[in-house]
Amino acid sequence: MHTNTEPTQSSDLALLGLIQLISPALPIGAFAWSQGLESAFELGWVTNEQQLGEWLEGVLDDGLTRCELPVLARLQNCWSKSDSEGLSYWNDWLHANRETAELSDEDTRLGLALMRLLNSLQLQPQIEQGHAALPQDPGYVTVFAWLAQQRQIPVRQSLLGFVWGWLENQLAVACKAMPLGHTAAQRLIEQLRPKMVIAIDTALALADDQLGPIMPGLALGSAQHETQYSRLFRS
Repeated sequence: MHTNTEPTQSSDLALLGLIQLISPALPIGAFAWSQGLESAFELGWVTNEQQLGEWLEGVLDDGLTRCELPVLARLQNCWSKSDSEGLSYWNDWLHANRETAELSDEDTRLGLALMRLLNSLQLQPQIEQGHAALPQDPGYVTVFAWLAQQRQIPVRQSLLGFVWGWLENQLAVACKAMPLGHTAAQRLIEQLRPKMVIAIDTALALADDQLGPIMPGLALGSAQHETQYSRLFRS
């Protein structure tokens, strides 16, 4: 009996493409940025496993859920429709919502690093093939959305991969700078896994006028990190 395996193969390739995109081994330098977490350690706001869990949950609820995740979904939809105007709008929106120079620089530099990688793999958008044009100064989320669409990753899975990559990076920062033991990091993953699913449900339901991060503490910590005397990370 002949079985058509093409749909399964396609979904398998999409899953492998997502794993590749969020792998810590992806050579874009994400490990060099702490997204304000190093400041929280230095200022004494986060000193133990419980406080780290509370910090991460707060960033997830008030940051990613209201900013990166819903905008990632919109950007991927723009790429699917070759909507250059929409891409520019949401890329600029993300830049405008970066509250410190470091957070803005992180988004821009990671976006450029990912574009260099895509160029070397010949996976960059091609206008002559009907793709939308890259916005000026494409940020990381914008380029991430392009590759997710190019890999035919469903939007919900793109968001799952993005938030997983964020959590892994934050825990890697904590293991280096707090320090946090690897078993404690796994406990935090278990604690936050269901909350990440809820975050994605919420993010996908938000209207445009409901978007925008609410993280004054992270913004203040990040601003102080710019002049921190000794640091391991660039943000």
